Amino acid sequence: MTTITPFLWFDNNADEAIAFYSRLFPDAVTIDESRGPDGTLFFATFELAGQRIMALNGGPNFAFTEAISLFVSVDTQEEVDVLWDALTADGGEESQCGWLKDKYGLSWQIIPTALGRLQSGPDREKAGRVIQTMLGMRKIVIAELEAAYAG
Repeated sequence: MTTITPFLWFDNNADEAIAFYSRLFPDAVTIDESRGPDGTLFFATFELAGQRIMALNGGPNFAFTEAISLFVSVDTQEEVDVLWDALTADGGEESQCGWLKDKYGLSWQIIPTALGRLQSGPDREKAGRVIQTMLGMRKIVIAELEAAYAG
């Protein structure tokens, strides 16, 4: 069976990043890893929320850009808040429309399912208000989207 797995190139902190991400997603699991003779991680395969990801300590040759991000679909504002606060802490950066960069430079989208439901509703005027409201946000706030939809 053919699969597609995101492969993340870290400078030299993949161990730290995997441990950090594993604390945020309680069902995280490390599947395998390869270490050098000194115990330094070379690469690892792990899962977050059922998504397999590979990580490499490849050195400083390449950096993450916003051209790729990890999209996290959540159901509640509490989930948005917890992930947003943790991922922007300690040097992470907020962006717009639910996007952020974590302290490792990796881009994430923390998107509540309500956004998709409200912006694809049958009333295009209401959906348009939701989209306009979302465009003015950094972290997505479900109550504000619902208020925009209600008019």
